[in-house]
Amino acid sequence: MAVCGFLLAMLSACEPSPVDLPVLGTLERDRIELTADSNEPIRAILVREGDRVRADDALLVQDQARAEALLARAQADEATARAALAEAEKGPRAQAITQARARLEATRSARITARHELDRQASLVERNFGVQNQLDILKGRLDEAKAREEEARALLDELLEGTRNERVDQARSQFAAAVANVRSLQINIDRATVRAPVDGQIDAVPFDLGERPAPGVTVAVLLATAPTYARVHIPEPLRTLLKPGDAALVHMDSHPDPLPAVVRWISADASFTPYFALSQHDRTRLSFVAEIDLTDPAADLPIGVPVEVTFPDIPLEE
Repeated sequence: MAVCGFLLAMLSACEPSPVDLPVLGTLERDRIELTADSNEPIRAILVREGDRVRADDALLVQDQARAEALLARAQADEATARAALAEAEKGPRAQAITQARARLEATRSARITARHELDRQASLVERNFGVQNQLDILKGRLDEAKAREEEARALLDELLEGTRNERVDQARSQFAAAVANVRSLQINIDRATVRAPVDGQIDAVPFDLGERPAPGVTVAVLLATAPTYARVHIPEPLRTLLKPGDAALVHMDSHPDPLPAVVRWISADASFTPYFALSQHDRTRLSFVAEIDLTDPAADLPIGVPVEVTFPDIPLEE
């Protein structure tokens, strides 16, 4: 029994500490999925898989005819709203005031005429030369003439006072809404052309010319040129010693010398069983996902390549 205990102790002593174990992972670059903004047919595909592109390069174009028609209509509405706003801000024209005065004079003349006809008919009724029914009709005409005169006078007064502030504000709001609608449709037209957000390499173009992708469906996949980083799993004992900004070295089979790198991000959550469900011995098996950026340009390195990462500033346990 003593021999067995001695052998177990020796094996435990030979077992490397989790801090000494290599951190393993793969080389990665950001994979960006570009989506369609509408279900219009694809009119042009400007790239192929494997092509290298620069930021803002056009990759794919959807048909814009419908959006351009809507934009033309919106621009006409904007012009109408602009004219209405200008008219409201300048106030009524002199011609409109002259016309309103003439209308008031016409209604006043019609009232005077209606009064004369009513008075004449009333005189005839008093002498029994007229009928009461005709007198009632003329009274109605006089009331109508008075109402038209009051309406014409109110219109003239409104023109003489100028445009009300409420009407100007309403015209401004309508013009602002028209401008916003034009801008929205211009954005729709711009988004009909799918562009590269960053420098990179085309990884996939899943649609063909003439097809109609649904809105939100991926129409191109771009692998960003930078940053190239190692996605690794860090063991729990090492996690407590690392922080973003720490130096690292990325080892690859195809490169005799390690590549300098820096820790960008470490997950706050373990990848596997929660720590509170593990014993002290098992907690060393926890791992945390981390991303470690290569500091030297590494655009030509293939992604998915296995790597091993070490941290020169963290001393190994004896």
